[in-house]
Amino acid sequence: MEALLSLAFDNIASKDAQKIRKGLRQIEGMLAQICLSSGKSKPSTPSHRRNASAINLGEQQQSSPKKLGALAEDPAFREFFRLQEGFEWNVATRVADCLERLLGMTSSKDGQNDLLILSSLSNMQGLLLLHPPSRTLFGREVYMNLILDLLDPYNCPAIQSAALLVLVSALLGSPQNTRTFEHMDGLLTVTTLFKDEETTQSVKLKLLEFLYFYLMPEAPTPAASAPNAAQRAPSKLAGAFDRRSSTINGEDGGSGAKKNVRTQEEKQHLLARYLNNVEALVEDLQEAAPFTSVVR
Repeated sequence: MEALLSLAFDNIASKDAQKIRKGLRQIEGMLAQICLSSGKSKPSTPSHRRNASAINLGEQQQSSPKKLGALAEDPAFREFFRLQEGFEWNVATRVADCLERLLGMTSSKDGQNDLLILSSLSNMQGLLLLHPPSRTLFGREVYMNLILDLLDPYNCPAIQSAALLVLVSALLGSPQNTRTFEHMDGLLTVTTLFKDEETTQSVKLKLLEFLYFYLMPEAPTPAASAPNAAQRAPSKLAGAFDRRSSTINGEDGGSGAKKNVRTQEEKQHLLARYLNNVEALVEDLQEAAPFTSVVR
């Protein structure tokens, strides 16, 4: 796995679009192998073997998602998780750096740069869900600002939608990241895009879903969230960022996590600075209770 990651890292660090695309596909393929089990095609009857082989060619290559319980015991997933604990092999950091370079590149007329950004965002979302400690990356302003830049009105709707999914994945169970999001005027960015007449309805729907998510009650995620986490040391990556944050804020790890949690009322008050009728959103949230199964 180290050899594949090394090759992918070299490719996405390139300034050549073809190499970047290849590197992102290598990462995507690795994640797919971890998350998907090989599908088994149904045997065809002898009388229809030739037709079946032609028709079912795509079906033979289809895979089904592994169940979460099975994923935790998968050797490939455990090896991937182990490698993500340090900076050298952490994929989320490399993909974030790749995103930053892509934003600095001149947009191509054929839209290839946008496609690379979308591929990077798709990979990032999967990485943050597979390895929760990597979310600490977005506790740093430079990386949070990267996602917020992608929510600017000049970006295409597909990029805006994909950036929102990454933002949700970065904030999930991470109050510290949510505070960084607020500090970086994330609420202003989101609500400005929501109120913009040029914003498409599909993006506005995702923005509304994000606001519901933001208003959910907060609960910090335990530092060690790997398989058999109770028997393992906390993530080195998460620990490094946590220590950096604690040093800056003058807090110890335990009390700092509690201080970073805001109540629903506090977040409602913050959002009301930029959006009217937030009370109705909270009432809908309390009545419908969306995301409950996901957040818990």
